[in-house]
Amino acid sequence: MRQNFYRNYMESEVLNADPVKLVCLLYRGAVERVREARQCLRKQDIAGRAKAISRALAIINELMLSVDRQQGGEIAANLIELYDYVARCLNDANFRQVDGPLAEVEQLLTTLASAWEECVPSTRGAAGADVLYAPVSCAG
Repeated sequence: MRQNFYRNYMESEVLNADPVKLVCLLYRGAVERVREARQCLRKQDIAGRAKAISRALAIINELMLSVDRQQGGEIAANLIELYDYVARCLNDANFRQVDGPLAEVEQLLTTLASAWEECVPSTRGAAGADVLYAPVSCAG
């Protein structure tokens, strides 16, 4: 029952999210899977660790595919290189069954997630009333 509620909640959140919020949801999922992998590693649950790392890799791949290489320029290229590094760390952690690369990936993804969260526009006005989403431009 609890699983169905969470699944329905996540489905609703994804369906109603703007593109920036979707990226934030992907980061959240990736961080959760890495934490799950670390717990499984501590419990010596090999199958659980491998499953969690596989899910984290799938999310990283999705993030990598979502990067607009043409418009993103150097930032996009750097982000793709970072995602590639994260994927290699996840594979290394899974192969060698060590926590170090997982801890590093968790820290990297948490930092990126908090940066993306800063980009999510507020949905509450000053008086607490709901406001419509409006794109923000940093152009002068």
